[in-house]
Amino acid sequence: MNITLERVNENFHFELKNERGHIVNVDARPDFGGDDMGPSPMELILMGLAGCSGIDMISILKKQRQEITSFKAAVEGERIQVGEAKPFKDIYVVFYLEGEIKEDKAAKASQLSFDKYCSVSKTLEPTATIHYKVFLNGLEISK
Repeated sequence: MNITLERVNENFHFELKNERGHIVNVDARPDFGGDDMGPSPMELILMGLAGCSGIDMISILKKQRQEITSFKAAVEGERIQVGEAKPFKDIYVVFYLEGEIKEDKAAKASQLSFDKYCSVSKTLEPTATIHYKVFLNGLEISK
């Protein structure tokens, strides 16, 4: 896996490209001297977690022949000061699924994603606690 980075302006706007040619813009917020031309690196981490766990869950549910009509997630990260850095301490993920999906299968898919399959989650695990819950057709289900 390879990523290249190229500075776009005099501030903190970067264009990142993977080996398949996909481009992501990254920037700092204006209060940090950036131009807000893309998500911050820490926001990309949360986006990566949402995408990774989403891919896992949909893959698992499709293999179980569950009919997903809508899949959304919301992710929030709380950071702490560690020296000059501010890593994530707690990350909260909420999934919103709709469709003909059995409750136990949705619960198991989320559990398998975070406990076994999601590489982003496993990368964050040593330094951040990831909390998650699942809403199925508008109702919170237990894990």
